[in-house]
Amino acid sequence: MAVPASPQPRLARAAPALLLLLAPLATGLACHHPPARDATFPWRSLQLLHAMAPSPTPPCHHQQPPLFPDTLLHITHPQQAAATALRILQHLFHTLSSPTTPQHWHSHARQQLLNSLQHRIQRLQHCLPHNATLFPGQGPRNPLLTVNKYFRHIQDFLLTHNHSACAWDHVRLEARLCFQHLHNLTRTVPN
Repeated sequence: MAVPASPQPRLARAAPALLLLLAPLATGLACHHPPARDATFPWRSLQLLHAMAPSPTPPCHHQQPPLFPDTLLHITHPQQAAATALRILQHLFHTLSSPTTPQHWHSHARQQLLNSLQHRIQRLQHCLPHNATLFPGQGPRNPLLTVNKYFRHIQDFLLTHNHSACAWDHVRLEARLCFQHLHNLTRTVPN
């Protein structure tokens, strides 16, 4: 009497292929069904930003009110909105992790904000296609170039005012404005 062949060797050969298929599926599910905390990210970030410097400093000489670029408020393409949000978060992280931040800022709240930013950046990088930053701009401007220019102005403001406490308070106001607009921008991102 012949012994039937065991299906285990075929299963062992198919396991790597199944694993290759499951990884994108798991990634896709994670990107399309975000954790509940993602919905509160902008608001939690605003709270941490306030906790970093609860008492504002007097404004700098010749300080203009923060002005978020209007062109970024009209992005409707989901991947372009996600790429723009990612670039804003990367700039915020870079700026707020500077060693020249004021000594009077609460370091624990700042570190929590930086951790939250890093987590959100990694999630967006993971969920965006590799060519998401290559979308052409709608109208005359590319949104990513607009973000870069906006943050270059912020860096120039810090330099012009020698990274003073009033300059950093202005940066905090700019960051606050970014978080407020990120909420609207990320509503177009498919979660």
